[in-house]
Order: sequence, then C-alpha cells, then structure tokens
Amino acid sequence: MSVEVGELKRRAGERAVEYVESGMVVGLGHGSTAIFAVRRIAELLKAGELEDVLGVPCSVRVRDEALALGIPLTTLNEHPVVDLTIDGADEVDPALNLIKGVGGALLREKIVAQASLREIIVVDESKLSPALGTRWPVPVEVIPFGWRTQAAYLESLGAHPVLRVDGDGSPFQTDQGNLILDCHFGPIADPGEVAARLDARAGIVGHGLFLGLATDVVIAGPGGERHLTRNPQADGIGQDAV
Repeated sequence: MSVEVGELKRRAGERAVEYVESGMVVGLGHGSTAIFAVRRIAELLKAGELEDVLGVPCSVRVRDEALALGIPLTTLNEHPVVDLTIDGADEVDPALNLIKGVGGALLREKIVAQASLREIIVVDESKLSPALGTRWPVPVEVIPFGWRTQAAYLESLGAHPVLRVDGDGSPFQTDQGNLILDCHFGPIADPGEVAARLDARAGIVGHGLFLGLATDVVIAGPGGERHLTRNPQADGIGQDAV
C-alpha cells in the first residue's frame, strides 16, 4: 500500500525532533516538511517533555506559526550560535549537498544554517537526486536594482533564469524585499564552482546551493526512515536505519 507524501514528510520532520533537547536554541526551518518539526516541538513543549527551548525562525511565515503554537522565539543577534536546526530541502545529492529555496526563504535559511552546530535536513525520498539541478532549478536571490544584469550574468554561466512571480503575475518578493531568479542549469557537474561564481557577483545576495552545510539528512520512504550523517573528517557519509 502506498504511503502519502504528506505522511512521509510528517515522519521525517517528527523523527528529527528526537534530537532536540531541553535548553537548546533551535533553528526552525521553512517549508512543508520542516513545519511538521515545528508543530512537534510545540507539542512537546506543551506536554512538558521539552523545556527552555528557544526557536530561531527562518522566515516570517514560520515566525508567525511558531508564535501561534506557543514556541518561545529568539534572534541570532541574541543567540548567534544555534545548537540545532531542522529544515527541509528540495533536492539532496549523494554527498548531502542541497538545493533549497523553492519556498523563497533561502537567504535566511542559509544564514541560520551557517550559525548552526548541527543542520538536520528532513525530506521524503522523492527529493534524492544523483546530481543537483537534475530535478529543480537553483533559486538565486537578487536585489531589485539592476536585476536584469544578474539574469544576463546567470545566462553566461549556462543557466536559463526565470523571474519568479506570485499567483497574480507580480514579481515574488522575499522577506527582505528581494527578487528570485529560478535558474535552470540541468545536472550540475561542479556545484562548488557555480556557487563560487554566484557568491562573487554583486547584486546576488543569496543562492540555493547549500554545500557542506547539512550534517544529517533524515529521509522518509514507504519502508521507513533512514538517517544519513556527514563525517567531516573523512568527508564521507554514514547511514543508520531509524
């Protein structure tokens, strides 16, 4: 019997919450899988099974939901080191590199990820990919000023950039008031080189290539959950059944 994708997302998100401990500062990720983790944290706080947890939301929408659920919040200015972040991803390659940002929160998500001691990514198995760019474009966040020059630059890198729009056809705006160009590269042979070129360009303030940031990936499938971990010393991937 098939398992609904929503159920797989719930399993992955709730499984990751098992690593949250009382007294932690926890990054609250944005997206349809990470929200299950946010809701589970709220449940455990209400039940008294977790105490003194402070959340750092990765978007305005997650902030609003966390407040409605009663999760105490803080900021990176008050707590610049995050113990653990639970977030989703749009694509995961065999080295645990990611494409993120289809939900539009990529800049804040990366800032929180870089401040985190542990970054647990929660996905259903449809997000696994042999190479980044195979299934999803790379979101690139640009300031509105001169954004067409950024589109031309991205084309010079081999991408087909498309300005993201809302349902009414107006340009989508991030929480920072920026625009997103969804860049179709196809399978990316060298994500590190592409990321370096994006990082070096004025006007590009963020991109959805999250390389070397995930310490753990929890993957839910019809047969159960898998927990993949990165070994920074050996630069290898370990796996535990969960």
